Parts: sequence; structure tokens; C-alpha cells
Amino acid sequence: MGSAYSLFMEPDVTPIGDTKPSFPTTYGFEEGRKPRVMIATEQEMTAAMIPAERRDYCAHHYLKLEQCRYDNVPWMIKCSAEKHAWDVCAYEDYVLRMKEYERERRLLVRQKRKQQKEAAAA
Repeated sequence: MGSAYSLFMEPDVTPIGDTKPSFPTTYGFEEGRKPRVMIATEQEMTAAMIPAERRDYCAHHYLKLEQCRYDNVPWMIKCSAEKHAWDVCAYEDYVLRMKEYERERRLLVRQKRKQQKEAAAA
């Protein structure tokens, strides 16, 4: 039913927004995780006047798209490959954020279950 259901029914195990994770990011990953890196630098984004809501892990695709639009002003349909690359990156970023949200929620449920088991045994 989504996060709205769990927010009202289980508020103590529902992560809120983009808060810092309560568990180590490598918890459960024996070999570690591949770190996410920003490809576009802050200077590039400032120079291109990218709005704050577009300054994410897909900013380098957005820069290419805006450059293509600038180069092909009346025929912006020529930038469909760049637009597609940016859309794919944005979708993959969304999926990754939802997976992180679900991971955090499940770890919180697990922690709560363990605490209840310990309290019942004591």
C-alpha cells in the first residue's frame, strides 16, 4: 500500500524523506557497496545555472541535454537521445532511492521485532 499506509499505521518504523540512514550503509554487504559519485562538478552546474532540483546524480546528463537544446534551438527534437539518457538516469536514481527506503524500513522493522523479543524474554 505504500509509504502513506506505513506512515500512519507504523510511524516508528517508517523512514521520513531524505534523512540520514540509521544503519551503516554497508550493513549486510560483506564485500561493501559501490559508492555513488557525482560526475558533474559544482562549478559546471553553477556555470550552466542548473536549478537546485536538477542537481542530482543525473546532472551530467542534464548538462548534455541543455547543451544540445542550446545548439539545436529551433529543432530540439534532435536532442531525443540526450533526453532519453537523462530520463533513464532519473528513473534508475528513483528506483535506487526507493530500494534504499525499503531497506531502511525493513531494518527498522527487524530492529523493533528484536527489541520486542528481548523485552518479552526479560
